[in-house]
Amino acid sequence: MQTHPIIRVTDEKQITLPPEIQSQLQPGDEYRIIIQGNSIVLEKITQSNVNLDDFLKELETLESDPNQPTMEEISQIVKEVRQ
Repeated sequence: MQTHPIIRVTDEKQITLPPEIQSQLQPGDEYRIIIQGNSIVLEKITQSNVNLDDFLKELETLESDPNQPTMEEISQIVKEVRQ
C-alpha cells in the first residue's frame, strides 16, 4: 500500500521532508521543481557528471584492444558490405 506523507509549511516558508523521503535523497542530488495546478512535483535530474579531461586521462591508461582489427581488415569489411 502506498502512503502519502503530509508536510507542513512553516512561518518561514520552509518544509521538512519525512524520514521515508529523506532516506531516498543523496548529497548532491538535484531536482527540478514542476508546478502543475495545485501540485508541486520534484523531478530528479539525472545527468552524467563526466569530466572530459578526466575521461581522456583514464582512456590513455587503458591497454589497446588486442582484437582490434587493422585498417586493412576494416577496409576489406567495408568493401564487402558495399558490394
